Amino acid sequence: MITEATEKHREKACALLMADAEKILRLIEVQIENLTMPQCPLYEEVLDTQMYGLSREIDFAVRLGLVEESKGKEILDNLEKQLNILHEAAQHSL
Repeated sequence: MITEATEKHREKACALLMADAEKILRLIEVQIENLTMPQCPLYEEVLDTQMYGLSREIDFAVRLGLVEESKGKEILDNLEKQLNILHEAAQHSL
């Protein structure tokens, strides 16, 4: 039986993970617009580090039973799609 408190913790965990994904998207967006191009090793390092960190957060939340594995995958997949859109837009503006 899922208690009301457990459900609130699950909702909060999911919201925090989605907020972190949004922060990564904004960070990369600013980096593309102002600092470096997507071909730059620094860009790739920042992106890889941020994505790895988020995947570890999601894994932790899944192991705690706060987020379903499918929801965690959905968060990562959605972020990757949005990052690909940013990357494509940056490529076309060169």
